[in-house]
Amino acid sequence: MSVHQRIQSENPTALRPASPPRAAPLVSVRGLTKTYETPAGVFHALRGVDLDVSSGEFVSVVGRSGCGKSTLVNMITGLDRPTSGEVAVGGVDLIAMSESERSRWRGSNLGIVFQFFQLLPMLTLLQNVMLPMDLANYLPLDHRPARARQLLDAVGLAAVADEPPGSVSGGQQQCAAVARALATDPPLMVADEPTGNLDSSSAERILTLFDALHREGKTIIMVTHDPQMAARASRRLTMNDGWIVADDLL
Repeated sequence: MSVHQRIQSENPTALRPASPPRAAPLVSVRGLTKTYETPAGVFHALRGVDLDVSSGEFVSVVGRSGCGKSTLVNMITGLDRPTSGEVAVGGVDLIAMSESERSRWRGSNLGIVFQFFQLLPMLTLLQNVMLPMDLANYLPLDHRPARARQLLDAVGLAAVADEPPGSVSGGQQQCAAVARALATDPPLMVADEPTGNLDSSSAERILTLFDALHREGKTIIMVTHDPQMAARASRRLTMNDGWIVADDLL
């Protein structure tokens, strides 16, 4: 018997190949709580939430109004601070950062799509999409217009790129907001009720965009009240009273 065979027979696991290391999650949340003082007493928006989101996942977050959905994503984006707990995105500890540091970090690492679009009305769609590049100093200055036009073309808005937001439909404004969220090619997109103000046709267009981004490997976390929209994701989190009460692969 060879030395190799003898070692294997005496200790079958001694030379077993090690399992490949698991990739660290893109988003890691531990023990997250958020409380608010109200005239009626303390309101617990989050009650010790733990969550990991891996790179490339499309996660929907559902639940009735007031269950903690938007509070959770506001913690993940660094738009709000928890009462206690830990939040890390891409290995970066958001809680340890100052507000100005988090703002700079968001510009390069996060794309946010809001329910109410949040486009600046005095700028054209093209200028709105360029704005995150300007703030994050992303790409040389003379390359930014071309990237903005490329993104607007990708969401079907090439023909209205030089129009102000008020000149296009709500669905088109939300498509422009998606293009803006992609401006600096962030690793994570977070959308809070992105179709809440849209008709069914416009909503479907936005979700088709998200489907395409997911296929391309973009990580997306989407808050929605609509079960059919939530089912478009690859994973569904259900929240109730500040807890994640179900975590389902779809």
